[in-house]
Amino acid sequence: MIIYLFIYFCFQVRAPSLADPNILVEDMLTPCSPGDPNAIEMTWMDVPGDKLLEPVVSMADMLRSLASTKPTVNEQDLEKLTKFTKDFGQEG
Repeated sequence: MIIYLFIYFCFQVRAPSLADPNILVEDMLTPCSPGDPNAIEMTWMDVPGDKLLEPVVSMADMLRSLASTKPTVNEQDLEKLTKFTKDFGQEG
């Protein structure tokens, strides 16, 4: 997976500081839609770690993702893995 792809970030107003959650700051960046009027095109590497506000992910988000995500391996891949494990052991 390439994490250097351009993503759009927006300044999140009034987010808790990462250093002290009791303090509200206004300079955190959070992922947003490219259509957002405040969107800034950046790569993940351009975002300072102390300014990244991760979006809240709910159980409903996870379930929706599971319902729409296709498997990345098929039965043939699993058979190859099983054969490899039998031939070489779990450690390879």
